[in-house]
Amino acid sequence: MKFQGAVIKEQGVTFAIVVVKKHIVDSQHQSDEAISSFMPMFPGMPVALMAQDSRGIPKYRGRRDIVNFLANVHPSQIPWQEYTYR
Repeated sequence: MKFQGAVIKEQGVTFAIVVVKKHIVDSQHQSDEAISSFMPMFPGMPVALMAQDSRGIPKYRGRRDIVNFLANVHPSQIPWQEYTYR
């Protein structure tokens, strides 16, 4: 499985962000499951999720400090890359 994600280091915190479908971010339960499933790809890092609505507006789910930081960053500023999950 391939997915879009990024690793960001900001203010001494290194974390991962993964693009998922909006219905996952909209559900606390599905978000928790998705974060858990991506954690092995990013050992030792907190994982946040990002989805965009039909207008391209991002919505995030994850640790509050990370979500608050990402809310002030335009998605085009994130160093996205493609990952392969086995």
